[in-house]
Amino acid sequence: MSARLRPAGLAAALILAAASSSMAQQMGTAPRVVPRFRVRPVLPLDDIRFLTADRLGGRLTGSPGADTAAAYLARRFRAVGLQPAAGGWFQQFTVARDAPVARHANVAGLTGRNVIGLLPGRDPVLRHEAVIVGAHYDHLGLGGFGSLDPDSTGAVHNGADDNASGAAMLIQIAERLAATPPARTVVFIAFSGEELGLLGSAHYVKQPIYPLSTTVAMLNLDMVGRLRQKRLIVYGAQTAKEFPALLDSLNWHAGLDLKAQGDGYGPSDQSSFYAAGRPVLHFFTDLHEDYHRTTDDWQKINVEGLERVAGFVTGAVTALGNRPGPLTPVTAAPRLPSLGASAGPGYGAYLGTVPDMTDNPGGVRLLGVRAGSPAERAGLRGDDVITRIGELRVPDLQAMTAALRSHQPGDTVSIVVRRGADTTTVRATLGTRGG
Repeated sequence: MSARLRPAGLAAALILAAASSSMAQQMGTAPRVVPRFRVRPVLPLDDIRFLTADRLGGRLTGSPGADTAAAYLARRFRAVGLQPAAGGWFQQFTVARDAPVARHANVAGLTGRNVIGLLPGRDPVLRHEAVIVGAHYDHLGLGGFGSLDPDSTGAVHNGADDNASGAAMLIQIAERLAATPPARTVVFIAFSGEELGLLGSAHYVKQPIYPLSTTVAMLNLDMVGRLRQKRLIVYGAQTAKEFPALLDSLNWHAGLDLKAQGDGYGPSDQSSFYAAGRPVLHFFTDLHEDYHRTTDDWQKINVEGLERVAGFVTGAVTALGNRPGPLTPVTAAPRLPSLGASAGPGYGAYLGTVPDMTDNPGGVRLLGVRAGSPAERAGLRGDDVITRIGELRVPDLQAMTAALRSHQPGDTVSIVVRRGADTTTVRATLGTRGG
């Protein structure tokens, strides 16, 4: 008989072997073979898709959807290697009844939850100092207050870029750093209540996990999911003397179109920390047509760009966490928020422009105008540079905000714009911001 089994014999042998193996397992004389399944890692886009699901209802602070988002973020913090603070993963606060937004948004008395995870530093001395990386996870719920879709009240505002993108990047940075923690402790905070007036970050500043005196810097991630043409805006570059050189050094490797500028005040959570005397950086990939609208969905996230910005910020956290000495803070007087601020009824008259948030000496360049807005009806368009509204000069975004706030909905104003080499004047009848 040949050493090779014939086909029929081979089949019989295989059946016999399978039967023998099964019998041996039943009798306990052979180990049970358990099939192995590879578990796909959770990706940043998975986190964004979860946070922007319609069932979370737009994550308005104090809502069941926001609580679901907070619980999810705590699970993800744990999964990537963070530790809870002494009081647990959540820092709770109550929306005061006299808060400016309480009446408009119907949130008075509701409970917000900051989600806090710690990555202890590896140096026995410097681990008692902290670098904070923060991003808000709340959004506008079902519209109304803060929405720039005037007719969308009752529709879910999912807020993929604003700011599920920042919350997802928090997790990504934590996962990258967990394997090799820096010398200082890194505190990761997912804030609630940002859209209602920076409530969560303001609460943390009053009740910090680490004293603010030993907090080296706060890095804020807000709207970081729409990187276009490699342009990354970093506000707060002037809040510490060391920041410009640090950012330039990081960008030598990253190769981004970096726009580093400004003090630490602005319409996001870094303002709470800067007002308390801490150096801050706010990372931002600019406004777009979907800002505070129902169309800010996960399908529009630039995944590759998100990864690229996460790498840049991880480098900044590592550098700040490992530097031997403290930063040299630079302070400035408080000022009005820019046009990017969350704005509800009563904030000011509505024009409907999408401004370029980078530096525009001598005017405000427009990225575009919103469909059906007073700006569109007046004939304004992308690349126009607004230099005057009514009697007020508009050299920058702060001045443009002040000019609009000096008018009421229904006012008709002259707007002077530079359009290429020409200067022209249009007339716009201002509307109501946020419906």
